Amino acid sequence: MVVVMDVLYQPTKPLITSSSPSPSISDRNFNYYAHVSTRYHPLPSTSSSSFGLHRITSQLAPNSSKTDAGYGCSWMQDNSTYKSIIANHERRHGPLHSMFPSSPAQVSSVEDLFEFICSGPLIEKLGFTPKTIAESIDKWLTNGFHVCELFNLNELYLTIPQKARIYHYYIPVFLWCEQQISDHRSTFKDGDDIPPLVIGFSAPQGCGKTTLVFALDYLFSKTAGRKSATISIDDFYLTYDEQAKLRENNPGNALLEFRGNAGSHDLPLSVETLMAVSNLTKEGMKMKLPRYDKSAYNGRGDRADPSTWPEVEGPLSVVLFEGWMLGFKPLPAQVVKAVDPQLEIVNKNLEAYYDAWDKFIKSWIIIKIKDPSCVYQWRLQAEIGMREAGNPGMTDEEVMDFVSRYLPAYNAYLPTLYTEGPKGSDSNHTLIVEIDEERNPILAG
Repeated sequence: MVVVMDVLYQPTKPLITSSSPSPSISDRNFNYYAHVSTRYHPLPSTSSSSFGLHRITSQLAPNSSKTDAGYGCSWMQDNSTYKSIIANHERRHGPLHSMFPSSPAQVSSVEDLFEFICSGPLIEKLGFTPKTIAESIDKWLTNGFHVCELFNLNELYLTIPQKARIYHYYIPVFLWCEQQISDHRSTFKDGDDIPPLVIGFSAPQGCGKTTLVFALDYLFSKTAGRKSATISIDDFYLTYDEQAKLRENNPGNALLEFRGNAGSHDLPLSVETLMAVSNLTKEGMKMKLPRYDKSAYNGRGDRADPSTWPEVEGPLSVVLFEGWMLGFKPLPAQVVKAVDPQLEIVNKNLEAYYDAWDKFIKSWIIIKIKDPSCVYQWRLQAEIGMREAGNPGMTDEEVMDFVSRYLPAYNAYLPTLYTEGPKGSDSNHTLIVEIDEERNPILAG
């Protein structure tokens, strides 16, 4: 989605309004691909680098359109026997699956789906048992129905990878988030203005966090009746002019040549936005959330025209805040210099990020990867797919150049994030999901 930038009007504060209509829930399905495209836009080509297009395809590619059977899937209909299906069933972990489609197989019964859900790698970690799953099977079925609806999947015929992504990943994480919201709200008294719970999603580029957040946002509205808002750290990038100043002040530092690393974000705007959205506790309270246009100035990027910013209305129950470097903590200078000398100034910039971002986050979801090189493979897969489809995409060399600007930060900060968690985080309110190279959750080692 290309956004026209009005360079004469670039407010630094989120816009609070009381009259503009909020998008309807039906708009969320229609706008999914526009939503993803605003996160991934071309970066410029220069004499010193070879950046090309930066965008990603959905990890849940739409299947064929729904048949006349449509919502008549047998495991949707047959939900009357769920209390008896736990007998003689032991929870077991199934094989890992890629999200790339294989041969579709009809879901034949609630019992089959129950067994599949119980085989998920997150089940035991999240405290689910065959008994609790059976008792809440209606909720699992309803959530699964709505995820299929969102991504235009035929719920009668799901591939095993699609089932894995929905029932082993999205729905368990959604149910964890629901419990976190309930716990958060229970700390307030009746009649109190309850601020929304801010859940932070820290996950490397390309691992599917934008799609996960989009699915959760949809489920909160469809199945839980909650109002939610989504924010990305990308929304807080510096304006075009501010980027130019950053580049001029750090000549020769490839990590600050383009947006991305610590130092390239408007932290005052972050604070203003997160404070304002946390105050949306009553009906009729509205605000616009800032967005960034990565296509502006031939890919250099600029803050989007405020007329294009999405509006959210209170009372909000939850804010989903996602980013590749959320939770990163500054390290001793000698540690980061050993990784990459250019990282020293980035590390210094990072000192201000806790107060701007992390302190607002009360619950964390951390998507853990075994090797940062996966980011390169995921980016390469996306670009190859675009080229094979006849669309412009980065060359292999351009992909390497793009990823190389993030790898120093990954190599420096991910180990501490995984072992210690973000500053101020609570293990009771932190979920670490380890994923494989196919972006599916696995049992932690």
